Amino acid sequence: EMRDLEELLSKLNPMAEEFVPPSLAAHPMPPPPYAGYYPNGPPAAGFAPVASPGHRGVVGFPAADGRGRKKFGGYGGGYPHGGKRRVNSRTSQAQRDEVIRRTVYVSDIDHQVTEEQLAALFINVGQVVDCRMCGDPNSVLRFAFIEFTDEEGARAALNLSGTVLGYYPVRVLPSKTAIAPVNPTFLPRSDDEREMCARTIYCTNIDKKVSQADVKLFFESICGEVYRLRLLGDYQHNTRIAFVEFVMAESATAALNCSGVILGSLPIR
Repeated sequence: EMRDLEELLSKLNPMAEEFVPPSLAAHPMPPPPYAGYYPNGPPAAGFAPVASPGHRGVVGFPAADGRGRKKFGGYGGGYPHGGKRRVNSRTSQAQRDEVIRRTVYVSDIDHQVTEEQLAALFINVGQVVDCRMCGDPNSVLRFAFIEFTDEEGARAALNLSGTVLGYYPVRVLPSKTAIAPVNPTFLPRSDDEREMCARTIYCTNIDKKVSQADVKLFFESICGEVYRLRLLGDYQHNTRIAFVEFVMAESATAALNCSGVILGSLPIR
């Protein structure tokens, strides 16, 4: 179990920082070693930080230093020229806005639909730069962000709203945010790792009274044979998390439909 935990922790994002509320940022604190806040927590089985529909601009907020000011650039030594930043902020904001105009937000995506299938639909209207699908724990459906090489592709993509993909018609809207860049070191590095990720799910909100054998029996009775399961928790949280690796990728896809099912006394996600 300790080896499993060590392996899990080795995959955590070293750039991640604890979020400090603005009301507390004014109190002195040691400056963080890196700039950049990733709100998604530990990446599960190869998943990377994604853009949030609630924020305008690229998600990956600059960290605040001990005096409540934001630091940019990823180094803690401050700025030259007497500490004044002379980067043209208008240019960077214009670049972010340009990326946002090339990005669309897609909702109501069937859990059975893969990123490849989603991208294949939008390739018909323009060249796709990135396709990032996200899970919504409060819905059986998912959402995604799709970035095109130009604004014409994004505008044409709006006409695909209402297209049935899987069992549901998708909704396509202009995005209010851009897709956060991915650190390639956190992505699968081989075909074997990609295949393993396709067979693995991340499960949270697990009742502490539920044993590892209970979790395995639950998923095997509904979805298919489990190859490996890691159930993790600590004394500070009332629930636990699990990484469930199935023998078949189809079982992992089927397991996504179990979100919200009561296991023990709590609905799992």
